[in-house]
Amino acid sequence: MNGRSASAQTALGPMVIAAAERYTPQRQRLFDDELAVRFLPPAVQWIVRACRWRPVRDLLVRATERSAPGMWGAMLCRKRYADDAVADALAAGIEQVVFLGAGLDTRAYRLVAPAGANAFELDQRANTDDKLRRLRAIYGRTPERVRVLPVDFEVDDLAAVLSAAGFDGGRPALFVWEAVTQYLTEESVRATFTFLAKAPTGSRLIFTYVRADFLDGTNLYGAGRLRERMTGRHDVWKFGIAPPDVAALLREYGWVEREQVGPAQYAARYLRPAGRDIPVSEIERFVRAEKA
Repeated sequence: MNGRSASAQTALGPMVIAAAERYTPQRQRLFDDELAVRFLPPAVQWIVRACRWRPVRDLLVRATERSAPGMWGAMLCRKRYADDAVADALAAGIEQVVFLGAGLDTRAYRLVAPAGANAFELDQRANTDDKLRRLRAIYGRTPERVRVLPVDFEVDDLAAVLSAAGFDGGRPALFVWEAVTQYLTEESVRATFTFLAKAPTGSRLIFTYVRADFLDGTNLYGAGRLRERMTGRHDVWKFGIAPPDVAALLREYGWVEREQVGPAQYAARYLRPAGRDIPVSEIERFVRAEKA
């Protein structure tokens, strides 16, 4: 991972958790991402495949929980929620999906392209270079209907980057902005919302955010070690917002909040029906919005 920034390296953790979920008994599995392990570096693939043995999987979960209680469950539920949102948008006839900060995510290949829709994956160059290497190893090329586009969210014109890649700004799209906003300054978050304000009526947006009271240290939610690492030692988490303030932020840019979800909703929708009793962190929430 030489040459990768601290924020770029964080793309690995969620995909390790997604890949390890395949070794959960099928009746309890929240999702089945058969590509996740193949997008990981070879050394990490070995660790994930060792998770077929329950003691190894439990050891990995415990290591994650020591740093951030409830983070393993939060990552699983976050992935399931985004999968559902993408599937719902495709079923509703949306034919363009933009992943703002795609990392090593596999939805473009599991869900979007197989449905005949177009996917645009935007991320910093370290992540897109890594993604393209993995795509060549898996498919021999970048699959049709997918564009992998390097961007700097702090400076680049997202509309220009997407338009050059064939994105049709006049047609509704789904925008997936998962686990990105906390790495941006407020100015960059608002710049991205300025871009999103131009989306036509009927477009959809899902995005995650970190609670402002966690970032400023008012409430650590039992994850003080994680906060120290992300806001202190690495200094990569910069933006947070309070749950009641999200709707007003969206309204500024012509979007309407449809729902916010966190531990309570995840437990009701996913964990209890699957017979899973695992903690879910409170520090991050998912939002679903529609363009007015």
